[in-house]
Amino acid sequence: MNTTSNKYINVAYELFSDFDGKNEMVEKATAEHPFHFISDMGTTLDAFEAHIKPLAKGENFDFTLSVDEAYGPYEQERVLELDKAVFTINGKFDTDHIYPGAVVPLMNADGARFNGTIVEIVGEKVTVDLNHPLAGKELHFVGEVVENREATKEEIQEMLNMLSGEGCGGGCGGCGGGCGDHECGGCGEEGSGCGCH
Repeated sequence: MNTTSNKYINVAYELFSDFDGKNEMVEKATAEHPFHFISDMGTTLDAFEAHIKPLAKGENFDFTLSVDEAYGPYEQERVLELDKAVFTINGKFDTDHIYPGAVVPLMNADGARFNGTIVEIVGEKVTVDLNHPLAGKELHFVGEVVENREATKEEIQEMLNMLSGEGCGGGCGGCGGGCGDHECGGCGEEGSGCGCH
């Protein structure tokens, strides 16, 4: 990896998208608590990074990512019906964490981690939507670059550690909104960083 191309970037923005014909604000990252990432490390949407990286500190931006540039089309086949047994702890169904609207971390047989949204619970079945919450949506970002400079070796190493699972600070790391920290708290929460995967 050519570290000279890695930029440490902070952005303050408001993210808008269309819901039932209404343009609504999805999330907001303020100048006091900006979304931050290091470029060219695969931790943000490619199209988002392409718009932001050339901008200098203090520059404003206003752009829209197409569905394909953002989280892709909504796919009905990614809505699964799972047995309640999948969500049991010590033989008891996890009612504290599994309820309609809850975003839950899941893992497939290969060990890949991803998030799912609980749609409904009927009888012994739990319907889970594995689409990103913003799948099928155009994303309209309006904001300002708070910082854009060369990343230090320490910042790059911190990001590499986080990406390898040795920490959860300094950026999203492609967790899909499930870290629970400011950078990646999940779409729909203030400052959750939807520029991330």
